[in-house]
Amino acid sequence: MTDTDLPLAGLRVLDFSQFLAGPVAALRLCDLGAEVIKIERPQGGDLCRSMVVNDQRLDQDSLVFHTFNRGKKSATADLKQPADLERVRGLIKTADVMIHNFRPGVMERIGLGYETVAELNSGLVYGAVSGYGTNGPWVGKPGQDLLVQSLSGIAWLNGNAEDGPVPTGFAMLDVATAGNLVQGILACLLRRGRTGTGGLVEVDLLTSAIDMTFEQFTCFLNDGQKPPRRHALGNANPYQPAPYGVYKTADGYLAFAMTPLATAAELLEAPELNAYAQDQAFSHLDEIKAIVAKVFLSNTTQHWLDVLEPAGIWCAEILDWPAFVKTDGYKAADLVQTIGTPNGESAQTTKCPIRIDGAAPTGTDVAPRLGADTADVFGAAE
Repeated sequence: MTDTDLPLAGLRVLDFSQFLAGPVAALRLCDLGAEVIKIERPQGGDLCRSMVVNDQRLDQDSLVFHTFNRGKKSATADLKQPADLERVRGLIKTADVMIHNFRPGVMERIGLGYETVAELNSGLVYGAVSGYGTNGPWVGKPGQDLLVQSLSGIAWLNGNAEDGPVPTGFAMLDVATAGNLVQGILACLLRRGRTGTGGLVEVDLLTSAIDMTFEQFTCFLNDGQKPPRRHALGNANPYQPAPYGVYKTADGYLAFAMTPLATAAELLEAPELNAYAQDQAFSHLDEIKAIVAKVFLSNTTQHWLDVLEPAGIWCAEILDWPAFVKTDGYKAADLVQTIGTPNGESAQTTKCPIRIDGAAPTGTDVAPRLGADTADVFGAAE
């Protein structure tokens, strides 16, 4: 697949965002063929360039920065300087999409709020990312993934009953918010094809948090708003009845999904489970799960997979990453690509998760050096 075959080829995206949610959305548009230009501060650029994680760098910048800015261009502009701002305004006239994740009100003060920009380019799709929306007392809070997981209740869904709050070990809400932004942008681009007019797409981490937990939050809303009851052991979803959860085996761990109690009693050779009717699978879940946990601990993970999988039971070994990358499933999924610099530096990272016409778009370019494309970008706009 060539660049011109990709569905967004010919579209120009201006990415004013930094850190994660906005840049990940722009990355996905880039993966699908759009020209993405990062507009960065001349001094330091995107703060993520210097956010070194695990002491890993590539081509002078943080490796993490490259993972969600690969394949883009970089042009520098100081939006507080009238001359630079005017050049950016000229570039906006050539764009199809622009994305930012400044706090509400910042772009308006700069002079690049949606209403102002729409007058420059009526066909532009304008994407804005925030932490908590544009209204309410939390607008000024930092919109960071861990903080929003904490405020939204997500951290109290994970872990067992006796644990404290347990957030996810990755930036779940940033990635989910980026996906929501991409969906909104693509929808507005389709509408523009009919009407010729762009639009405003607004997403925020808090709304994405509640949207991601729609199943559990709906249960909460319709259960007298009682706190979710995390299971005493093996908690995987506080609203799923026993034996749903994760269990220790003699040599590892096993995930055990929805299974009728009578079936579990037979397959696990656990007649004690017959003391509980199916409609008691939630009201007596701790007692039931304690029985199941004792049985699973008596043999190996592979033994239980051999018992359960032929019977059509939904179950899986719980793998860590070193074990996962050794599996045939990992190899068949073809999840990784190598990005490289002209001077021979390289690193592995993930691929675009979308397949177009049977193939996943791949780009081998790293993220751009700060300002590498300034002359070309603004020269083309003038």
